[in-house]
Amino acid sequence: MTRYNSNPVGNNFVSQAHNSVDALHGAVSQALSHPTEQTIQQAENSMETAENALHETNPALGNQGVDLAEELLAEEKSRLGKLNK
Repeated sequence: MTRYNSNPVGNNFVSQAHNSVDALHGAVSQALSHPTEQTIQQAENSMETAENALHETNPALGNQGVDLAEELLAEEKSRLGKLNK
């Protein structure tokens, strides 16, 4: 098995970022299907958490997982933006 990044701390931050983006996806989906003030606020809070998690990753590690998480975050921002129009 090939390991691209053997730094357990770096991997942990990337995993946390992915988990945050996954939670964001669920929160945005909930807000889109049931757009209430509460669900929209929860999605916005989840967006902030995901952004913070991504900022905690170390770009010097060159981990492709971070790039994927950033792409997914951008998609979720776009989806959430549809509610604010």
